[in-house]
Amino acid sequence: MPALMEMNQPDRPETTIKVNHASKRFDIYETPLDRLKHIVFPRRTGYAREFWALRDVSLSVTRGETVGIIGRNGSGKSTLLQIICGTLRPTAGDIAINGRVAALLELGAGFNVEFSGRENVYLNAAMLGMTAAQIERKFASIEKFAEIGDFIDQPVKTYSSGMYVRLAFAVAIHVDPAVLIIDEALAVGDARFQAKCFNKIKELKESGVTILFVSHDVGSVRTLCERAIWLDGGRVRMEGNAFAVTAQYTQFMSEGLGEGEPIGVSRQSADGATALEEDAKESVRPVASIAGDEPINHWGTHVGSIVSAQVLDSSRQQQSVFAAFEPMIVRFVIHVPEGIDRRALSVAFSIKDTKGTDLIVRTTYDEKSIDFDCDGSEIEIEFCLRNQLNAGRYLLVAALEDRSGAVPQYYEYIEGACYFSSHVQSGRYGLFLPDITEKLCMEEMPLDKQ
Repeated sequence: MPALMEMNQPDRPETTIKVNHASKRFDIYETPLDRLKHIVFPRRTGYAREFWALRDVSLSVTRGETVGIIGRNGSGKSTLLQIICGTLRPTAGDIAINGRVAALLELGAGFNVEFSGRENVYLNAAMLGMTAAQIERKFASIEKFAEIGDFIDQPVKTYSSGMYVRLAFAVAIHVDPAVLIIDEALAVGDARFQAKCFNKIKELKESGVTILFVSHDVGSVRTLCERAIWLDGGRVRMEGNAFAVTAQYTQFMSEGLGEGEPIGVSRQSADGATALEEDAKESVRPVASIAGDEPINHWGTHVGSIVSAQVLDSSRQQQSVFAAFEPMIVRFVIHVPEGIDRRALSVAFSIKDTKGTDLIVRTTYDEKSIDFDCDGSEIEIEFCLRNQLNAGRYLLVAALEDRSGAVPQYYEYIEGACYFSSHVQSGRYGLFLPDITEKLCMEEMPLDKQ
């Protein structure tokens, strides 16, 4: 029988969320009359068809871990979060939670729109297990963080979406949660408030709060999360390092779906396996560790077009360590695919940190610097720059693009074509080492004023 239970296992106190083979089925009715017939005659079949939003999902999250959950619309992300929160019960499987869960799910959940913001703060915090005295002590801090001014005493139905999220997030982070769940809600906030929220999330993370973060923004997932889980068709398609999982997910979304394939629906094959499972066997390749020397991601319509991609020093020797401000050469050897429109061909590179953040990006298409409409199938290209990266480990992304459309299509894309480190002798803050000169400017004062 499915269960939602408090976890009190002394041998594994570090685990805050444990999901064991969770599945969730919904009955889909063609008409309201079919629903009524099913209620009146529950033992009869044929009134509804089954839809499995989740199938056999298992995961474990430890204390202080930040885990990203990604996937297309309809992949089961929100259903999984609602089961973890306890607002839905699984059809099968067990959920174990250790500690208080605070959640920011879809906009509109959790508050009574007829109540004022103040009343909803007390109601919501009380539902999460706080006493009136505890809420009273924290109310001023909640009000200050939300920054909604006099609207705190106005009905929530008068709030904008941004004001709603401000108050909901302020409550969630002040109830001392063991688990904080965020489901895309921060996307409606302004840039300043989003930055404020991300800083607070990092503080909670450092204090040991477990965070589940659902977002379509791959950059945010890579910045906040060590680990990511990719859901597709209600199943876990991939789980692991956030950079690696989001790389595979980005590839999947870039390549697009088959013609006529509806999002979030699995096709059933003759042997009973879903098409999503079959696709996963073919398209999700083994992924290397970031600490290794293999590509994190490698795909495209013409794999093999990039013959080599290297980062060289001024003597054109490949190096694994570059000193600050040392000359660098990003060198590609490209085999141009046959039959393509060379006028739309572009060679691109980016340098990323180990979280997957693009730090330096350059394409021949944007700069219109090279004409590929020439004889010969093999071309050598060099991009020259100086190393102005702060100390750390970096990777090279190499791409051969078709820029004939509004969105680039990839003949080949290699994320992690090679790796290198930047060595800086003195400790510096920031990501880059820009050219900055310093001088002391003192205006001579008139003698009568000295």
